[in-house]
Amino acid sequence: MSTLFDIICREAAERGVLPFARFMELALYCPVHGYYEKEKDNPGRHGDFYTSVGVGELFGQLLAFQFAEWLETLNPQPSTLNLVEAGAHDGRLAGDILAWLQLKRPKLFEQIEYWIIEPSPRRQKWQQVTLKSFASRVRWFTGFEHALRVTHHAKLNGIIFSNELLDALPVHRLGWDAQNKKWFEWGVAVDGEKLVWARIPDTLSVNHPGAPASRRPVGSRKSELAGETPALPGTVPGGFDPSSMLHLPSSLLSVLPDGYTIEVCPAAESWWRAAAKVLGRGRLLTADYGFAADELISPDRRQGTLRAYFRHHASADLLANVGEQDLTAHVNFFAIQEAGEACGLATESFSTQSQFLTRILEKTAREKTFGDWSSAQARQFQTLTHPEHLGRAFRVLVQSR
Repeated sequence: MSTLFDIICREAAERGVLPFARFMELALYCPVHGYYEKEKDNPGRHGDFYTSVGVGELFGQLLAFQFAEWLETLNPQPSTLNLVEAGAHDGRLAGDILAWLQLKRPKLFEQIEYWIIEPSPRRQKWQQVTLKSFASRVRWFTGFEHALRVTHHAKLNGIIFSNELLDALPVHRLGWDAQNKKWFEWGVAVDGEKLVWARIPDTLSVNHPGAPASRRPVGSRKSELAGETPALPGTVPGGFDPSSMLHLPSSLLSVLPDGYTIEVCPAAESWWRAAAKVLGRGRLLTADYGFAADELISPDRRQGTLRAYFRHHASADLLANVGEQDLTAHVNFFAIQEAGEACGLATESFSTQSQFLTRILEKTAREKTFGDWSSAQARQFQTLTHPEHLGRAFRVLVQSR
């Protein structure tokens, strides 16, 4: 069987230059060979990067408390509420949330159907093992439409949420051509026996967003050896001009340095719209690395936010260790906030993870839900909220209908 490197090289050679979004999709999600398909649990202390879930069970417990408060205000008719997690990794967060609800909110626990949106059959199996004690309360679906079709729901009433999902959706990498005053797209090409960066020819100017685009959409390529790579939730169904997603004032573009790099993620916006459209009553939430509108352009990010993580070390070499390292890019929260509002959602809050979790903690203290904290819980909370750990880098967006 061909390796992932061979699969990528073949497709890059066929197309001349492979859009980075397609490279990222294959590197992370290619069946059997992709980073997220090879091992049950890459994140955490023994993986390639550190996550909120990897800190301990407190993150899930605090989320469970907040989710319970929200769900108890919905007065469901009929009596079932949906708690929907997209991209559940190895299932640990789901387990932490369900365990707390079962112990602290048993009546509500009996009303909840926990749905996991997971397109990967392999990851579904890994999650099922983790959550075997909650088998009667958890259901798996490949996407939102699949969930509605199978359950005969018109809409979902409850909460849809994701944790560190959107930063792993494929992004297009754009560079600024200061001389010609337009954006170009970076892609991946083959040079001998290695992968190299190359410009995709004829990328359209940001000043002409309506011009036609002929590039193949992310997720449309079949590999004879790897089988069909499933389209990710939110991948764009047709050709598009990535630069048209950037709405920057001409005054800023006039001083933007040549080669300034930025990422756009139509997959994240499309995923958010899909989630918003199936939400009847309730909330849509995500926690992830990212930035607000006024942080889109920064002198500190001339090379963009894309990073590779390999054995606890961040790397700027995004094309190395294909299938062995994680690839992430900061989420443009302003873009997904606008996408949700365009679908009729109201933005309740956009905050750092520290602010979000601290507000929950204040409510639990008033209700004495957690009692006296252990030293382990105190350490977990400090890691989750300290600005030098996870508290400032992670942002939380909450929208509702």
